[in-house]
Amino acid sequence: MAERLRHIAGEREVAPVAPPDAGGLLQQVARGDEAAFERLYDLVSGPVFGLVKRIVRDPAQSEEVTQEVLLELWRTAARYTPDRGSGMTWVMTMAHRRAVDRVRSAQAATDREDKAHRREATREFDEVSEVVSTRLEHEQVRRCLATLTDLQRESVELAYYRGLTYREVSELLDTPLGTIKTRLRDGLIRMRDCLGVAR
Repeated sequence: MAERLRHIAGEREVAPVAPPDAGGLLQQVARGDEAAFERLYDLVSGPVFGLVKRIVRDPAQSEEVTQEVLLELWRTAARYTPDRGSGMTWVMTMAHRRAVDRVRSAQAATDREDKAHRREATREFDEVSEVVSTRLEHEQVRRCLATLTDLQRESVELAYYRGLTYREVSELLDTPLGTIKTRLRDGLIRMRDCLGVAR
């Protein structure tokens, strides 16, 4: 009985179906065959995702890139020519390029963000540094003004902080112009020495 079943089965034995070939499927897809695209999708989506994930590393981005590759296969299947290599090699080369492009794009975006952050940090540092420097200078000027005699300080403040001319200072203080000029000269020399300004 078992032998009879084997004999019947042997009569009905059909030649094994070869697994789909990516190159042949690509040629069918190039003619707009949607069923061929479904078979191509089933054949290559796993290997494409695996390759992309090894390069991109991020699973969500790897899925995006895989979908981009599969969409590109549908649009550009006509560019595949069997004499340049197997269909699977062509697909995997496309996937590799897309994955590398994604990594480069992500790196470029990161570099731009880093550069913008460094520029912002430098600008903020420069602003703070300028404020601190200005405050220190003002404090030093106040300390140096305190070293002047009352007459020198009063003349310097009127001429340089209130913007009066020498003649106006002379009239305001009811002091001869020559005396005001001498006070200002002596006061400025003392200020210069106190501030450590080179001659």
